[in-house]
Amino acid sequence: MSVGQAPLLSAESVLHRAAERLAVQFAGMVGEETVERVVFESYAALTRTANVHTHTASLAEKFARDRLTALAQSKGLIAKPVPEVLFVCVQNSGRSQMAAALMRQLSGGRVHVRSAGSQPGERILPEVAAALDEIGLDVSAEFPKPLTDDVVRAADAVITMGCGDACPLYPGKRYLDWQLDDPAGLDIEGVRRVRDDIAARVEGLLGELV
Repeated sequence: MSVGQAPLLSAESVLHRAAERLAVQFAGMVGEETVERVVFESYAALTRTANVHTHTASLAEKFARDRLTALAQSKGLIAKPVPEVLFVCVQNSGRSQMAAALMRQLSGGRVHVRSAGSQPGERILPEVAAALDEIGLDVSAEFPKPLTDDVVRAADAVITMGCGDACPLYPGKRYLDWQLDDPAGLDIEGVRRVRDDIAARVEGLLGELV
């Protein structure tokens, strides 16, 4: 057994139980085999970047549930009562996390938000978490997530931030590219400036969406 296989094998029973729960939740919308595939894919994707593997299996279930919801939404099997917005940056550890947190706060439930990274990092940048905490936004439960086709398909608006052509293009969706400084390597003052820039852009986008 290789070292890289150990976390997957030790978590296998946990992932199977997660797949069973999700199969019940999405019965009639997504097949059991698809549910199990998404669960194990989600776990594998997170273990490639997570720096702590203790809670990866539980995070994989959360990530898989959101992916399955997006898949069902894209097929019209789950209604979308509010617009779906997807923020994408490279690592999903800075800009897209700030945009998602700010959109959740400012929209007050009028928009559903997801975020992802084309090359997700290990964790949300500490300076980003601190800058958000200053304005009352707690992202301690959030984590970098890889960009997947299902969340793009479910989105009404896709906002990219420095990730180039990584995001697939589908007709009928609104695509925006925001040119923003990368918080990685910036001091807290620089991160605050990026945060405030994103907040202004989010307010403008929200006004157009709702």
